[in-house]
Amino acid sequence: MIRPTRVEVSREAVRANVALFRSLLDPGTELMAVVKSDGYGHGDLEVTRAALAAGASRLGVALVEEAEKLREAGVDAPIHLLFEPPPASAPRVVELGLIPTVYTDEFVRELDRAAGRSGVSVPVHVKLDTGMHRVGIDTGQAVRRLSGWRGLRHLEMEGIYTHLANASKPGDPYSRLQLERFLACLEDLERAGFAFAVRHAAASGAALDLPESRLDLVRLGISMYGLYPGPGFRGAVGLTPALELKTALCHVFRAARGEGISYGLTWRMPEDGWVGVIPMGYGDGLMRRLSNRMEVLVGGRRCRQVGTICMDLCMVLLEGDGYSPGDEVVIIGEQGGQRIDADDLAEWAETINYEVVCMLGKRVPRVYH
Repeated sequence: MIRPTRVEVSREAVRANVALFRSLLDPGTELMAVVKSDGYGHGDLEVTRAALAAGASRLGVALVEEAEKLREAGVDAPIHLLFEPPPASAPRVVELGLIPTVYTDEFVRELDRAAGRSGVSVPVHVKLDTGMHRVGIDTGQAVRRLSGWRGLRHLEMEGIYTHLANASKPGDPYSRLQLERFLACLEDLERAGFAFAVRHAAASGAALDLPESRLDLVRLGISMYGLYPGPGFRGAVGLTPALELKTALCHVFRAARGEGISYGLTWRMPEDGWVGVIPMGYGDGLMRRLSNRMEVLVGGRRCRQVGTICMDLCMVLLEGDGYSPGDEVVIIGEQGGQRIDADDLAEWAETINYEVVCMLGKRVPRVYH
């Protein structure tokens, strides 16, 4: 590497977080490692290998292309598509041996035809909308809709699931309401002659907050990476953050009181002092919204970021003297007994930790240990 900016990812942290959740589950409950969006910015292939080694039995992605990458790397574990892909993708879904989510007649019928041409039976998981109002079959229409698929001979309805809209808030009554709707719909479907081997409703938040939602499978996403699904969960279990974001000062200069810094001169020096330049910007996923809001660690001290964050650079107000180009800068992680987490950046940017890590760009190399 020439530029010092890098993401450091701990495989051991991923394994520890998977093992922690694995210990919470009944022996018959499976764990799905959700590795979509390049493993939430951590690197999908490396996270996949660590998660499978720690006890995950299935993988979850959003796109056929994401699953294709894993298959080409030799991953043979069951891979779920957590959203129904376009009907034209059905032959590739069959070829890759994927387990797709289904909720529209168009895709289901195209998938059945593709499976028939290949002479295989494809397992599918039916998505129910219990109140998130995004994708899925409305629970009131489930019996009718699935009855219309009875004649499709090349599909196996292995699973059925839902997603909880407010599971990032511990104790939220809407999560319990959605779970009750889901279980009631399952009873209706069972009376109509449908049976599912894998029922699932819980991701990270519900798995912690609603043990009864764990059912046959838990989809472990954000907490596999050592991050909590919402502020109310912090400290609920002993998660280990898997990601650190580091760089180094590339330039140091003296600025006088009153001088403006960076585009738009959005911040002015309160007094004479030293300013450090960091070789990272919004082109790397460091959101422009963090301008004049965030802090970094330099020399074991918390230093304020100042001025507008640029595409490739940003500036920090250095505390004291004695800094030089090459001095380590920690944006996420620990230095000198101080720590800044993805949650801190999320709070400064008024967003969630998911977005902070998922936005880290491809030109920032991942280093694994």
